[in-house]
Amino acid sequence: MSTIPENVKYTEDNIRSLDWKEHIRLRPGMYIGKLGDGSSADDGIYVLVKEIMDNSIDEHMMGNGKTIEIKISDHRVEVRDYGRGIPLGKVIDCVSKINTGGKYDSGAFQKSVGLNGVGTKATNALASYFKVQSFRDGKTKWAEFRQGELITESPDGADSNARNGTHVIFEPDNTIFKNYHYIPQFLENLIWNYAYLNAGLTINFNGQKYFSQNGLFDLLNKYSAEDERRYPIIHLKGSDIEVALTHGNQYGEEYYSFVNGQNTTQGGTHLQAFREAIVRTVREFYKKDYAPEDVRASIVGAIAVRVQEPVFESQTKTKLGSSNISPDPNSQSVRSFIGDFIKTNLDNYLHKNPTVAEAIKKRIEQSERERKDMAGIKKLANDRAKKANLHNKKLRDCRVHLTDEKSDDRYDTMLFITEGDSASGSITKSRNVQTQAVFSLRGKPLNCFGLTKKIVYENEEFNLLQHALNIEEGLEGLRYHKIIISTDADVDGMHIRLLMMTFFLQFFPDLVRNGHLYILETPLFRVRNKKETIYCYSDEERQNAIAKLSPKPEITRFKGLGEISPEEFGKFINDDIRLEPVILTKDTTIPKILTYFMGKNTPDRQKFIIENLIIEKDPAELAA
Repeated sequence: MSTIPENVKYTEDNIRSLDWKEHIRLRPGMYIGKLGDGSSADDGIYVLVKEIMDNSIDEHMMGNGKTIEIKISDHRVEVRDYGRGIPLGKVIDCVSKINTGGKYDSGAFQKSVGLNGVGTKATNALASYFKVQSFRDGKTKWAEFRQGELITESPDGADSNARNGTHVIFEPDNTIFKNYHYIPQFLENLIWNYAYLNAGLTINFNGQKYFSQNGLFDLLNKYSAEDERRYPIIHLKGSDIEVALTHGNQYGEEYYSFVNGQNTTQGGTHLQAFREAIVRTVREFYKKDYAPEDVRASIVGAIAVRVQEPVFESQTKTKLGSSNISPDPNSQSVRSFIGDFIKTNLDNYLHKNPTVAEAIKKRIEQSERERKDMAGIKKLANDRAKKANLHNKKLRDCRVHLTDEKSDDRYDTMLFITEGDSASGSITKSRNVQTQAVFSLRGKPLNCFGLTKKIVYENEEFNLLQHALNIEEGLEGLRYHKIIISTDADVDGMHIRLLMMTFFLQFFPDLVRNGHLYILETPLFRVRNKKETIYCYSDEERQNAIAKLSPKPEITRFKGLGEISPEEFGKFINDDIRLEPVILTKDTTIPKILTYFMGKNTPDRQKFIIENLIIEKDPAELAA
């Protein structure tokens, strides 16, 4: 039995109260989720942008301002709206006092996103520089902060001839967000979503105009290629609800869900109700008890609802937890609200559009046939995988997984997919066993381009990887937040990288779309002298290192991951890890990507290879 040492006392002196900014800076994850360096779409630096944007969007929703201007560089964000402007006497309080804001008055902001009065304050506290300026009825007030501390302010009520609205500038603090930078594609996706959910709003982002006239119809029209749809997009709108859906030919289900303009990337009660309502309505319309997975196979859908005082499962508002559409316990449930809307409107649409109804029926019956054809091989493969999992030499697992909802480390979990034993050996010896797992490929995986999903079960390596990730039935059970392809930076390594990307894009595209797939960047060169060692990820970095450590530093070219010692490797997969996210641009569809890179050798691809061919020099030549 352990005892507490007598010299350790617990008195009033042990109790400490943190002010608002100290608490946010000490526990940023409570306010913005994970930190990150910007390589993931849900990293904290994007949450900071959203917190400021949400205020401008809420103003637009209340009928104030039709334009928002945004400028974002690698490290600086600027947002200017043309709403009413913050009341001048409360400008400082609204960005620096917790639980101060206009959204507690539900009459003014019935169905806004930012309800808890924390978001702007969190951005302020986590910024190395923050400036807010309000323009209101010919007067203005501004204040500047550093790490949440007020450093200067303007006189109250200075004259101004600028249009009403609010202007915010901030720079995320690089002592909290290490080596961060904004990735333009993630910002574009974020801003497009704001445009789709606010038809008629114009957002000017870095000189480009973002505008949507038809809401979720435009979203699905941009995110799915017309030649891949089995029928035209169904677009239904009602009071506080809008949905769009179609079926394609891809594997899996693809959804975009929103609550009060917030992109709920992890779904929630509204998305679950949407999925259930589609199955129920389709079954009743066709008077057949179709399996839910057959109805929803290859579906692409979007739903946006507005809920009074929504309850989210975290401060970052990525998953709706509300059971009812308002705080009143007697109000209609989210499930019945969405279910009734879909039952009435989708059923009416199918009766009025028999060609669409026939196309949906054919898609469902095709999915049913494919599922039954795979039933036998799927059972055998799963039985084999269960036995292999007991002694799975390919997988060196970690202790925490993404599904561990009570763990603070769940979003740090990652699976490294490596080629061969030498590379996996270095990573295994230097990894963090708490959050980092390793899956070893035995060589070049099969090129699965153009093959059916049956190959996932017939190929032992693919099947074991599918089970290690736990994605057979969808992403709900995904065990790792980041899946990282870790191959050598040579021709064979690049080929393996391409084959693995083909596997995920072909059979699990939603895993890529949801930002879970990455490429591990490892140093190409080590430049050192007796006093200092510099690892270089590009030729430019190598040249800078040579200049810094001259004359005649020692230069090593790493041609394979196995050449890097476990001691060195630990630096490249922990605090200093560099990841390149695999991002699907909305203008290029998956079939076109795969056909271009993995299909028959087309003239376009030959031309691309010739134009981008790089002849690698020997390290001795590089040092010369």
